[in-house]
Amino acid sequence: MPTEPPYRSGILGKPVAHSLSPVLHGAGYAALGMDGWRYDRIEMDGEGLPAFIRDLGPEWAGFSVTMPGKRAAIALADEVTERGRAVGAINTLVRRDGRWFADCTDVDGVTGALIAAGGYEPGSGDTGVVLGAGGTAAATVVALAELGVRSVRLIVRDSARAGETVAAAERAGVAVDVSNWSDTDFGDAVAKAAVVVNTVPPAAIEPHLAELATASCLLDVIYHPWPTPLADAVAAHGGRLATGLDMLLHQAFRQFEHITGRTAPREAMRDALREATGKILPLPLG
Repeated sequence: MPTEPPYRSGILGKPVAHSLSPVLHGAGYAALGMDGWRYDRIEMDGEGLPAFIRDLGPEWAGFSVTMPGKRAAIALADEVTERGRAVGAINTLVRRDGRWFADCTDVDGVTGALIAAGGYEPGSGDTGVVLGAGGTAAATVVALAELGVRSVRLIVRDSARAGETVAAAERAGVAVDVSNWSDTDFGDAVAKAAVVVNTVPPAAIEPHLAELATASCLLDVIYHPWPTPLADAVAAHGGRLATGLDMLLHQAFRQFEHITGRTAPREAMRDALREATGKILPLPLG
């Protein structure tokens, strides 16, 4: 971390024009009186990351990293957390004494959202269901391992694309069973699961709403527009809900702390995110 202000940080990704991360981090800086800090949106793809990081001045403290650079960024770090290596991608890159430290606080996003918004109690079940196998799914299976889930059923539309998530689950010590979308009995899968996480678009879910509605605890990473048909169906059936907006909030807390070395002002960051999103969700802190 630089020793003299101004301090700079930001989000790296493409596109980032609509990222809400500046709202969260900016609110944190303001709440703690960190007037010398600024947080910017920086358009950057994975190919451009190495040169960008190499040429940074000493005023840069760290970054949020979003797609498409999460997997490329891990190769730039001198030190990577165990969970970052388990996921195989990172979303936080921080300068420490001239070296780069990396973590995947997306794991905190999933665990925090499920506990605070979804009312999930760690250790309350050993089986989970994850719909989809993209980058969010890889962080999700590692997060479920932290919550005590030991077996995950991964339901995918294209099993050829499931390799990275399967590998993440195996590195986290989670047994994983891959099911093809078209062959799955969704009602049976949900009935056996303590928690369900959806990472696929609403259109793919709609034919299976009646079966998925029985989920007792759902994290739907889609939050715009809200509510999704799946969220409505689960809520009508009495299930507990967490959202992608809850994920965004909870991953930002640890990320803020990594970058600044200060305790995140959670209420201020939560209130700023609620204001920026029209107060569509309560975003409980637990």
